[in-house]
Amino acid sequence: MKNAAIYPGSFDPLTNGHLDILERAVKMFSRVVVTVAVNNKKTAVFTGEERVKLIRETIKDKPWAESVEIEQFTGLLIDYARKKEINILLRGVRQLSDFEYEFRMALTNRRLAPEIDTVFMMPDEQLTFISATIVKEIAAWDGDLSSFVPEHVAKALKEKFRDRPNS
Repeated sequence: MKNAAIYPGSFDPLTNGHLDILERAVKMFSRVVVTVAVNNKKTAVFTGEERVKLIRETIKDKPWAESVEIEQFTGLLIDYARKKEINILLRGVRQLSDFEYEFRMALTNRRLAPEIDTVFMMPDEQLTFISATIVKEIAAWDGDLSSFVPEHVAKALKEKFRDRPNS
């Protein structure tokens, strides 16, 4: 499908910044495939299956939910994109440090797969400071997550961190 894009990420957890980009992406593309990257070398709070479930729960009542697919993947993103026959990758960029990393990844992907392009999107300016790392730190200290993640994601984070000692 020509008017489709892949929105990859770890989404551990899904934040309001991720959701903002997704909501705007569905206005630009007729189909958006959210791909939850599973990297066994990284320690995640949520399993890949849990992240997929949380994203599905987040968007289930959105009027555009039917135009979004949510899947897990491992391996090279360009291989996944070729398999899905999608040649647009969406990447969220909050600040300069994100851009530097994402720019290198986009150039690497272009070298490996010249037919695949990367589109950079910025979240709403009020959400640019939100990161999954910050959200997990707030959750670990039982802080108020209401302005960072959807309500059910906050609840799931609280459950994950309930029995963990603060570090």
